[in-house]
Amino acid sequence: MEHVTDTPTVKAPAERFTGDVFLHPIATPAEPARLAAALVRFTPGARTHWHSHALGQVLHITDGVGLVGTRDGNVVRVRAGETVKCPAGEEHWHGATDATLMAHLAMVVGDGSGDGTSWLEPVTDEQYAAALAGPGR
Repeated sequence: MEHVTDTPTVKAPAERFTGDVFLHPIATPAEPARLAAALVRFTPGARTHWHSHALGQVLHITDGVGLVGTRDGNVVRVRAGETVKCPAGEEHWHGATDATLMAHLAMVVGDGSGDGTSWLEPVTDEQYAAALAGPGR
């Protein structure tokens, strides 16, 4: 058993996120375990860049209201208590709405060489505005 008592929260890197996002690591992939998990907090308007995961990702919303979007234009509005499962290889993004904070637990299974995440370009302001204006507003 390992009892972790102090894991600092860090500001997420600008090369992967737009706006103010804070990461609180919970688990990092270390053989033989491959789970990576973090509590991620997004301020209003903050979001990830486009990305995908080799083995998929599970997002469990813990607070606030947010958005999860895919390359085909599908966007879901998520609220505390809801879970989104992103399949392996699907390019997507997630973040807060423009008016609320959003926090989620992000969980991935590593691919043996890290957490299996492939980071891509930023979500444009136009893409984000379209997602905000979509169904469920």
